[in-house]
Amino acid sequence: MTVDKARILLVDDNPQNLKVLYETLRDRGHYLLIANDGEKALQLVRRHRPEVVLLDIMMPGMDGFTVCEQLKQDPATANSAVIFLSALDDLEAKVRGFQLGGADYIAKPFQPQEVIARVETHVRITQLERSLEARNRELEGDQARILDAISEGIYGLDAQGNISFANTAAGNMVGEHPDRLIGRDICSLHFTAGDDSPGLSQLGLGENGEPVWRRQVSMRRIDGSSFPAEYRASPRYESGQLQGSVVVFRDISEELASQGALEQARRTVTEQREQLAQASRLSTMGEMAAGFAHEVNQPLTAITNYVSLARRLLEKPQPNRDQLQEVLPKIAAQAHRASEVISHIRGFVQKPAAGRERIALAPLLAECLEFAEVDARSNGVPLELVPLMPLPAAMADSVQVQQVLLNLIRNALEASHLAGATEPVQVSAEVQEQMLRITVRDHGHGLSADAQERLFHPFFTTKSEGMGIGLALCRTLVQAQGGDIGYQREASGISCFWFTLPQA
Repeated sequence: MTVDKARILLVDDNPQNLKVLYETLRDRGHYLLIANDGEKALQLVRRHRPEVVLLDIMMPGMDGFTVCEQLKQDPATANSAVIFLSALDDLEAKVRGFQLGGADYIAKPFQPQEVIARVETHVRITQLERSLEARNRELEGDQARILDAISEGIYGLDAQGNISFANTAAGNMVGEHPDRLIGRDICSLHFTAGDDSPGLSQLGLGENGEPVWRRQVSMRRIDGSSFPAEYRASPRYESGQLQGSVVVFRDISEELASQGALEQARRTVTEQREQLAQASRLSTMGEMAAGFAHEVNQPLTAITNYVSLARRLLEKPQPNRDQLQEVLPKIAAQAHRASEVISHIRGFVQKPAAGRERIALAPLLAECLEFAEVDARSNGVPLELVPLMPLPAAMADSVQVQQVLLNLIRNALEASHLAGATEPVQVSAEVQEQMLRITVRDHGHGLSADAQERLFHPFFTTKSEGMGIGLALCRTLVQAQGGDIGYQREASGISCFWFTLPQA
């Protein structure tokens, strides 16, 4: 679907960011406006009414949240779609942006293709909404002109419900000259018994002497065809005696058709928003697909290690059957786990919360440590489960929780090994407010401030051979469970990765 030329405002206090945004969008045929602070941004929006505003959050003086709030409070600028740009990738910042009326959120550093796709989606939505507003104004103007021209049909009725007066518009609507309508009974002329539950007489002279209004009734023309009409009957009194009524009606065929067109346009807007949501889901699907090989490699690596161990045991002059009996079930378990990983990742892509259920945390943690013991031995780093207090059940997908925990444990083992640490990697769990918090501690070198800021971004890694998928995938999985994930450096120098899960 092509996008008409639009006005797009780029707002960032960083000239380099503005340059990147300008170069990303300049060949798309849009008219680009630039502002380096909040005040100038407000002036440009009020002057040019851009379809989309790409708005940095962290700016000196007036920040992006304040700019958005002021735009949405002004009816003249409220329908400009605001897309926030920020290195703040925390849930609180996103929620606040949407609460203030933001349409979307792009985390820095951004990809040009993502910026283009999101901007043009919101350009289409805004242009369609403005087209709808213009159409609504046209319809309101049409209705005002109709009233000014007295285009409604008007009948004067006597006390028996016979027509004593008819205007030209009434004659045109029913297909008869007004003079030939005089003296005819309105109910037998235009209505059929059973058409309206209040009764035919009420349509003529009112209901118990009170006015009658019907949003839509079916009125019969002289030729026998019918048309939908808005209908009012107001009784006339003289000296307390009913003398008749004034009936005002209008053909609402075109209005109903227009309402149908408007409803279709609204459905189109809704479909556009759903397509944007689907695009976001597809983006997540892309992350999952990229992480697929990375995550399945964990049980496959374990299988390789166990098979190597079994081969060494078999090569001994007198193989120890007990040791073999211990290794073989672990190979089977890892193979089963690889199958579960594939199944659950597919399930996550299709239904994010498909596998959530009540799970006991203590046995799940113990099983994860058992899965990770081969990695622990190969890295020469002990692995330890801190004794747990009684914990309530969690509401989560057990396999996805294992994936997250195993990823964090493996990272911790590698970090401790590279640092030459001999202290154990520790896994613990505790209740924190209404959530369950699982923590993995290691004695590695820790992370720089820059690395911490980008830690959970896709394709960011501190490893020479890493793809930067694991932690981004962990964040996706944890957030799908309704939890959060993070990193902190304790005063003692211990690195801590943690994530939370909701209680059942």
